[in-house]
Amino acid sequence: MENLALLAQFEAKPGKEQQVADLLTSALPLAEAEPGIIRWYAWQIGPSTFGIFDTFTDDAGRDAHLGGEIAKALMASADELLVSTPVIDKVKILAFK
Repeated sequence: MENLALLAQFEAKPGKEQQVADLLTSALPLAEAEPGIIRWYAWQIGPSTFGIFDTFTDDAGRDAHLGGEIAKALMASADELLVSTPVIDKVKILAFK
């Protein structure tokens, strides 16, 4: 059961919104290649707020993802594209359908 998740939220610098959207879209194959990820969502709220929500069955998969290729790609571009360091919260899923 996918009862664990990560919620990452970050703000694009002015003029960098499309680059952030493109980075997230291009990360889909990386998410598909990670065996620990059950579901992976990249999202945008408004013009400059973006994030990732992904689910896992265990802490090992979630912890591996934090050091995985998507996190590396995001952090490598953070100074150029983001207002500040992404806020990443570990989430316990209480219910889902």
